Amino acid sequence: MSSDSTEKRDLPPKDSVEGNDQHTHPSRIHLELEKESSTDFKQSEANDQCRHYPRIHMEPQEKSNTNYKQFVIKKLRKSCQCSPAKAKNVIFGFLPVLQWLPKYDLKRNILGDVMSGLIVGILLVPQSIAYSLLAGQEPIYGLYTSFFASIIYFLLGTSRHISVGIFGILCLMIGEVVDRELNKAGYDSSHIAPTLGMVSNGSTLLNHTSGRICDRSCYAVRVGSTVTFIAGVYQVAMGFFQVGFVSIYLSDALLSGFVTGASFTILTSQAKYLLGLRLPRSNGVGSLINTWIYIFRNIHMTNLCDLITSLLCLLVLLPTKELNEHFKSKLKAPIPTELIVVVAATLASHFGKLNEKYNTSIAGHIPTGFMPPKAPDWNLIPSVAIDAIAISIIGFAITVSLSEMFAKKHSYTVKANQEMYAIGFCNIIPSFFYCFTSSAALAKTLVKESTGCQTQLSGLVTALVLLLVLLVIAPLFYSLQKSVLGVITIVNLRGALCKFKDLPKMWRVSRMDTVIWFVTMLSSALISTEIGLLIGVCFSMFCVILRTQKPKSSLLGLVEESEIFESMSAYKNLQAKPGIKIFRFVAPLYYINKECFKSALYKNTLNPILVKAAQKKAAKRKIKKETVTLSGIQDEVSVQLSHEPLELHTIVIDCSAIQFLDTAGIRTLQEVRRDYEAIGIQVLLAQCNPSVRHSLARGEYCKKEDENLFYSIHEAMTFAEETQNQKGICIPNGLSLSIDQLNKQMEEECLANSNLHN
Repeated sequence: MSSDSTEKRDLPPKDSVEGNDQHTHPSRIHLELEKESSTDFKQSEANDQCRHYPRIHMEPQEKSNTNYKQFVIKKLRKSCQCSPAKAKNVIFGFLPVLQWLPKYDLKRNILGDVMSGLIVGILLVPQSIAYSLLAGQEPIYGLYTSFFASIIYFLLGTSRHISVGIFGILCLMIGEVVDRELNKAGYDSSHIAPTLGMVSNGSTLLNHTSGRICDRSCYAVRVGSTVTFIAGVYQVAMGFFQVGFVSIYLSDALLSGFVTGASFTILTSQAKYLLGLRLPRSNGVGSLINTWIYIFRNIHMTNLCDLITSLLCLLVLLPTKELNEHFKSKLKAPIPTELIVVVAATLASHFGKLNEKYNTSIAGHIPTGFMPPKAPDWNLIPSVAIDAIAISIIGFAITVSLSEMFAKKHSYTVKANQEMYAIGFCNIIPSFFYCFTSSAALAKTLVKESTGCQTQLSGLVTALVLLLVLLVIAPLFYSLQKSVLGVITIVNLRGALCKFKDLPKMWRVSRMDTVIWFVTMLSSALISTEIGLLIGVCFSMFCVILRTQKPKSSLLGLVEESEIFESMSAYKNLQAKPGIKIFRFVAPLYYINKECFKSALYKNTLNPILVKAAQKKAAKRKIKKETVTLSGIQDEVSVQLSHEPLELHTIVIDCSAIQFLDTAGIRTLQEVRRDYEAIGIQVLLAQCNPSVRHSLARGEYCKKEDENLFYSIHEAMTFAEETQNQKGICIPNGLSLSIDQLNKQMEEECLANSNLHN
């Protein structure tokens, strides 16, 4: 008390009176100062006409008043009008072969097309037979599928290089649906193995329960063709309504992870053929684990002849595949090792009588020719309609992505919607001929490209090779062991399983994509293919939301001798204007990340809520006098944070990375501006795109057009400096605090006041 009174006596009378006045009426003085600061800021806004710098003004384009009724009528009239020229364009657009075939350069293209068509056809013969096991069908239906798909894509496709036909992942998905429907229909699962072909005496297995006239193999074909028909209808519908954008949700990382996970399921399903085990096929959640449990429980029943045959085939196929890959630039055509192995294994099985002596599982009788067409089973559509959705999406996504990739590589264009039509009809029409779902396949497409393919004519040559097999050669594969077909299927998974080698590079490029890959791969392998695909899509979309929920933000600085502003946390030697903070938020501002935006802004600049709270509480508290050393001279001044002019007077928000705003984002910007204006800091928005400007105008962010909106950061800074000069506010030397110190002091002061009241 004596110290206080001594200080009061030493002060001049005027100071003493002012000190007593401050002591007795702190609230009044605080309100007057706050009112004065707010008034100055509002006067600055009102005096726009006094600016001494050029403002950029841009006149927006006038939008025509669209009459939607007239627009729809005009479109309908245009689409319904018929003329010879329009009919020709429609026909030529639907059948691209009518456009390119008359212009076909025979001398330039025929050799490459014939060579690639022959080689792909030779490779397709063993693969079509092998993949039919995967789809739960007899071998002949795999050959049918590849034949019809090649013919139809030749007529309807726009890509010159992709090979359309049987595809392992889709065969797996078809096989899962087939086995499920067979079990629901009451077919005995113990007869699974023989029904994939005929038994040695040529007799079929009939199901006599419930008096069915269709045996198990017949019913499996019905299910497979019905799923294929529905998947084709979905794909044509997506092309008609131009909803190919669905494929954008299947990222490269997601598709790669899905294919790798499904490859583990394929490998597992073929392992029983390598061991010669006759086991029921496991379906549903956890089928991979259940299958391996069945295998190990029955491992003592392994057929040694099938096992030895499988090992010998692996020892031949794996090294030759690697040699083909290693010397593909020197080889004019890859060595058809698969066909050689199939021929050799068939001869060894036939002349060695392996089926009679060792009870090996064989392909059985494969008929020649074609069966009369038959419509899918319409009664099965409700049961398989949902399964066909995932199959159709995977089929067209892989086909469109491969066609666009090779078109870009060889400098021509493809029509995505026409590709969906093509792959859709590659499923609809063959479904009447006992076929199952087809799509483009990367491995065969790479072979087709590397062997000199020039146009879609190579697909016709491939179809002729398959036709020859169907009419003449197919029965010769009667003694072919299923273990050989299983080995061929597993060896062709080599590319998908080798994706693990790319993970370190993927991790360095994008950790998020690597996580998506792992989640999709594990869920596709351990749960099921359909659920795994759904989980992958949902998780990748969640990752996109997560990236925008907590995006990067930073303060910007000026590059020396330029008007370029960059992140001060990323680059050195950037200049910052005193009293001005430039904040960049790298994401759209919407309801999910609005709190993240505010917290990042307050952290990097100044928290107006804490400042305002400190001002209100300090006005009610006794003002203390402290001694502050200024330039080595002892001066007695009254230091009060709430009454001292803040060092920061302008915040510029760089909106160049904000793609859009929603109502929550607009409201957040309004709240931020209001909070900062309450403590005398103006908020300016710079580099807003037209969409953001339109949203701000509709949300009534500005009272008048272009108020506090600037086309560049430099323009906003010029405005801030000019406004500050007009206000005549000087920043006191020696009393400025850093933002972190100010925030810390605010928090300590609020805490002290809280404890005092308690």
